[in-house]
This record gives sequence, C-alpha cells and structure tokens, in this order.
Amino acid sequence: MGIRSTFSKPLARWVRQRQQSWREQPGEAQQRWFRQLVDHAAKTQFGRDHHFADIRTQADFRQAVPIRDYEALKPYIERVTHGEPDILWPGKPAYFAKTSGTTSGTKYIPLTRESLPNHINSARDALLCYVEETGNSAFLDKKLIFLSGSPELDEKAGIHTGRLSGIVNHHIPAYLRSNQMPSYETNTIDDWETKLDRIIDETLTEDMSLISGIPPWVQMYFDRIQARTGKAIKDVFPNFSVFVYGGVNFAPYRDRLFESIGKRIDSIETYPASEGFIAYQDSQHTEGLLLLADSGIYFEFIPADQYFAENPPRLSIDEVELGKNYAVIINNNAGLWGYSLGDTVKFVSRNPHRIVVTGRIKHFISAFGEHVIGEEVEKALRYAMQQQPETEVIEFTVAPMVSPSEGLPYHEWLIEFGQPPRDTSRFVKDLDTQLAKLNVYYDDLISGSILQPLKLTALPRGAFQQYMKSQGKLGGQNKVPRLSNDRTLADGLLQVMR
Repeated sequence: MGIRSTFSKPLARWVRQRQQSWREQPGEAQQRWFRQLVDHAAKTQFGRDHHFADIRTQADFRQAVPIRDYEALKPYIERVTHGEPDILWPGKPAYFAKTSGTTSGTKYIPLTRESLPNHINSARDALLCYVEETGNSAFLDKKLIFLSGSPELDEKAGIHTGRLSGIVNHHIPAYLRSNQMPSYETNTIDDWETKLDRIIDETLTEDMSLISGIPPWVQMYFDRIQARTGKAIKDVFPNFSVFVYGGVNFAPYRDRLFESIGKRIDSIETYPASEGFIAYQDSQHTEGLLLLADSGIYFEFIPADQYFAENPPRLSIDEVELGKNYAVIINNNAGLWGYSLGDTVKFVSRNPHRIVVTGRIKHFISAFGEHVIGEEVEKALRYAMQQQPETEVIEFTVAPMVSPSEGLPYHEWLIEFGQPPRDTSRFVKDLDTQLAKLNVYYDDLISGSILQPLKLTALPRGAFQQYMKSQGKLGGQNKVPRLSNDRTLADGLLQVMR
C-alpha cells in the first residue's frame, strides 16, 4: 500500500466524523452560515444597499434581498470586474470563474479566498467519503485522469480569470500532483479534439485508476481509445476502478459507458457549479447527493411550480418536503445574494438531506402549458430503453414543433443512437405513453387532440459533436440541454446535418 492510500484512511475518518456534526443538524449549520454571511458583508456596497445591518431573521433577509439571476446581479458584478473592492464581499475576489451563459453571454462568477475551500475541500471530501465507506484507497496510488478545462488563466482588473476546473487545477494538493494527468501543457490546448488525442498519447500506457469528467466527453475519450487499440477500456486500464462525474444525469450514458469499459466500476456523482459546490454522493448504497449544509452557502428553495410567481415562497432546509421539485437559491461567501442557480432539485431524504438534480428551471417545454421538465423526459427515455435493452443513446434533446407544415403540433425528440431500437414505432409509443403518465398536462393535451404524439428524429453518429463544435462548445464542461421551449438547438442540429 502506497503512502497516499495509507494516509487517506485516517483523513477519511476525520472527514466523516466532522460531517456527522452537521448532517444531523443541518438547520443549525445553515443558521450559523446565514448569520455569519450577513454580518461579514454588512459594510459592502450590496450590504448597505440592502440594509444588512438591520437584518435579524431569515424573514428580514427575504424581505430585503430579492431573488436574482446573473443578469439581474450583473450591475454589481460589473463593478467587481472593473476592480472596485467591497461591492458584494469584503475586498476583491481571488478569481473570476468564467462560464458561458445562455442569455448573459460570458459570465464572470467571483471566487473569494473564503469561498475557495467550498470548491476544493468538497471535491476532496467526495473521494474521502468513498474511501471511508468502501475501504478502497489503492486507486490514489495510481494515475488519476481529469478531463477538464484549461488551467491557463487570464486577468481581469488584475484578478486571475479562467474556467472553474482550470482554477481548481491550481489548488490540487501537492501529494496528488505527481499522479495527476494529463500534463499541464496538454490541458492548456484549446481545441478539444486535438487535446483529446494528446491526452490519449499521454495516458494510453499509464496505470490509470480514476477518471473524472462529464460523461459524454469521457465517452468520446473511450471511443477514441477503442478505435486506436481495438480493446475494451478494462484491458487498456486494468486497474480502472473509480469514475467521478457531474454536470449531467448519468442514466442515459451509463449502459454505453460501462459497455465501453467492459465491466461495472464504482462511480461518484458530484454537483459542482461555478457559483458553488452544492452536493456530492457520500454513499454507494443510497440514492441522492448529500447537500453541503456547512460549506459557506446559505441555501433557500423555491417550489419550482411557483418560481415565476410574483412573490414565491423561499424555504429553508428545515422546511423542504420530500418528492417536490425546488429551484435552488444560494447566498454565499463569494458575495452571491439571493442568487438563482437555475437548477431544480428534489429531496429524496431528510435524514440526512440528500437531493437529486431534476433539471433546469428555464429548460422545459411549455409551449401549450404542459411544463415538461428534464426529469420527466429522462425517465421516459429510460423506460423506453428498458423495453428494448439493445438500444443505446449517445445524446438527445427535445423541442416543441408549434407550427408543423401539416397536422397538430407535437414534441420532437432528436436522438443520436449508438444502437437504435429494433422496433422504432414501439420505442416512440413507449416514450409517449410514459411521458403522459409522468406529466398529466401533457396527457391532457394528447387526449384532447391539442397535441399529436411525439415524433422521433434519429440523427447520424457525431451529430451532437458537430453541432457543439460549430458553437465553439466541444468538450470541457459544456453540456447539451435536454429540452428547450424553442427550436434554436433543434434547428441548429438539423442545419448542421444538412
């Protein structure tokens, strides 16, 4: 047993013991962070504008601080990006995490010295929880591959700026740097396909035990290795035992990914965002991700079906219910206040508080009032694939067809198959029937002859990669939206294929 795996076990026990104190009383941990955050930011420009000095209760806070997305908070963020101190948080940020917004263009998310431990320690603790539960620490002594953004940083108003994964790369503990791959030089390559080939050159002969990345880009890495070697991944990397992922629902990718590997391995799901590390999978035996209630973030939750109301309820962690969809609101020590993350989650446990990510609050189809969400289309797809197990799906998205050339409107499913179903008509019917069971409004529209049943457009291999490449979003942390309320993505995919 190597030195890394040896020393990881007592550290894993310490992390689990420390975790236990707030897992059992998350409401108290959240109350502490609420008070600490408000008090610490009282003399900032945002704190003065919103009368932080007068806030005594969470109700006071909700009265004083409205819900904002990035666009609404942008006037404050722009002052920070111009170099002004003490705007959202005391002093200046340590970094800006640069990310793409669907409506805001490039977003610059502040990261402070106080908020960095939320990102760095949470990623570490996810691995250590796995070590503590399973006893498997040997993977730490072998090579660890992280498919991530470039670690090269620019400057904006004298503040280091780059992709979150690139920033985090600079804070990987020294004891892991010697077995981290790919090399710094390879990680800085901008073109994803060139970078991927170089990663394969560097990693192909290494004793790899862990890989971390967004599933579709990891699958692309595996596909290219298999094309080059003609071998299953388990035969290329016989000690590969842990897959760490986040950013998208793993279910649509799981079967094909494990088929490429050639065996089942343990996986660890994480929920990181540029704005904060929200949750991670702390057990291989329970559903959901542990919400990080003691990590610099004070959470609020808005029932998803009331999010667009004039004055929606804002619930604390003690007020949430199981099985309901909530929009996630964060207030944190990077200076984000009443910030709508854009994600929806559902609690599957309250002891401890564990969540599953169900979609995006603005990624839905409601062209006719059906309000179909990501969780529903993913469940419908999973059901249809279970009926015809040979089916492999590489990627998919769903969009409304409001004004077809003939007939009633419908939902169009654009799917890139690795292996198509034997019976496409049955597959479509299973999709449609299951979606109607999951969404009563969709069922009413179909049975009321307002919508016709969904239509499937099978896309050729490589369609989504070509589209993402055409948009400059191939690889890294970029994700394909599962569904949209307009046809921008769907028409873009069809245009690329012409």
